[in-house]
Amino acid sequence: MKTIRYILASFLVVMFLYGCDQGIDGITQVDPGADASAPQVTINFPLEGTTIKVLEAITSITVDFEVTDDIEVAKIDALLDGKNIGSLNSFKDYRRVLIDDITYDNLADGDHQFTVNATDIDGKTTSVTVNFIKEPAYVPLYAGEILYMPFNGDNFDLVGLRPATKVGSPGFLGEGFVGLDAYAGAADSHLELATENMLSDEFSAVFWYKVNADPNRAGILVIGPPDTERVGFPETQNLRTSGFRFFREDAGGEQRFKLNVGRGDGESWFDGGDAADIPADAGWTHIAFTITQSRATVYINGEIVSQGDFTGVDWTDCDLLSIMSGAPRFTQWGHLSDLSNMDELRMFNRELSQGEIQNIMTTEAGGFVGTFEGEMFYMPFEGDNTEMFKDIEATAVGTPSFAGESAAGSDAYAGAADSYLTFPTNGLTTEEFSATMWYKLNADPDRAGILVMGPPDTERAEYPDIQNLRTNGFRFFREAGGDGQVFKLNVGNGTGDSWFDGGATASIPSDTTDWVHLAFTISSTEWSSI
Repeated sequence: MKTIRYILASFLVVMFLYGCDQGIDGITQVDPGADASAPQVTINFPLEGTTIKVLEAITSITVDFEVTDDIEVAKIDALLDGKNIGSLNSFKDYRRVLIDDITYDNLADGDHQFTVNATDIDGKTTSVTVNFIKEPAYVPLYAGEILYMPFNGDNFDLVGLRPATKVGSPGFLGEGFVGLDAYAGAADSHLELATENMLSDEFSAVFWYKVNADPNRAGILVIGPPDTERVGFPETQNLRTSGFRFFREDAGGEQRFKLNVGRGDGESWFDGGDAADIPADAGWTHIAFTITQSRATVYINGEIVSQGDFTGVDWTDCDLLSIMSGAPRFTQWGHLSDLSNMDELRMFNRELSQGEIQNIMTTEAGGFVGTFEGEMFYMPFEGDNTEMFKDIEATAVGTPSFAGESAAGSDAYAGAADSYLTFPTNGLTTEEFSATMWYKLNADPDRAGILVMGPPDTERAEYPDIQNLRTNGFRFFREAGGDGQVFKLNVGNGTGDSWFDGGATASIPSDTTDWVHLAFTISSTEWSSI
């Protein structure tokens, strides 16, 4: 057998040598042609606008790029902020070079530039630069803050330094209430995060929200357990004895916001009724809720819309947070993906007070903070009709204008015939209420409304231009009396109305040309005006 193998091997060698000499053409050099184009450079990481978020003040970055050329790449230089971090001039493939292993270990906070310079054998050079940022590590702004998602083009939790898992195709609005962007919901889409290190006896969440009422119900924030009793129907989940479910439902064309909390032996509902409704066209609204071992509270624009006592939250098997959908743990009643917008989501391991919630709201709303305790509305009329706390322009009816002078500042509101401003009352209807203003009288016409917060008069449906339902809200106005204008206040108490007419002491002469300071206050027991 050995002899046969040796003979066979010798025969193959001979045949190979014969074939090389007789059966195959010799290798011929081919002219590659002219080097017509400069190298092409593609940077895969970092990309233009990349934001690097880590806890460390100094970190490392590994760059990734590709260089191609029609003939041959001769040299590549990689530069970070002008400093060469890698030079290459020898490649396995001279026409297509893939680099993903150059690491820089001293990246500090701030703005950075990464540049790739590529040169071919003909001396033609291409340079491509991208700008990126290493953000300073986020330091929680508030005590007990355990999650912060600003949604500025990503779904990153800056406290936990982790991205949320995308389910479906949630997107971004392209603008934010705060910052550059906000979450934009999509059908069959939401975000998920593990709840590790998030659950405690006390819990709070605050965020800005712009409602899209289609679909007419949706989940917003849910931390709940899997419904193992419905194992045969995994898509129908609704175990409510632990965790919480914050969601919305249609309420006569508006959206009503509700909180359900599991307490271990059962569940508790916090439904504020009409007080917890938001119109479909309300724009950005601030929403918050808090949970302790004795009560839960829901806030809209800093005001309590639902509150009640209960025995505390139970967190059994609550390992998953769903953002902007009830799925996958709260689906039986159709509270699925929310196509609304969300911005500035924060969560806390403690109960926030109402004052803290209002402080977060006003700070994020353009950074304006009132001068006085309890201040919630301020319009300086400095050439526009913007309310400073919410940074919202009042709606002008008719053609109101500006005076070109002011008691304070540089301008003031100037009235005109058939003209006035309107503004939504979200967050303004508190048990105690005060208003102050500077006022320069024009006694023609001899009566006028000044500030009115009242309900529509549905009993006068056949006369929509004659509205006078006074059982709710207030009406601050003036009327001719003697030689001047008398300023009066009417306040509704639910079942009727109360009049506060100071007579001559509340009068201003009709020919007054000076600015006059006016104010009134309303509490649950008394009123006063100046």
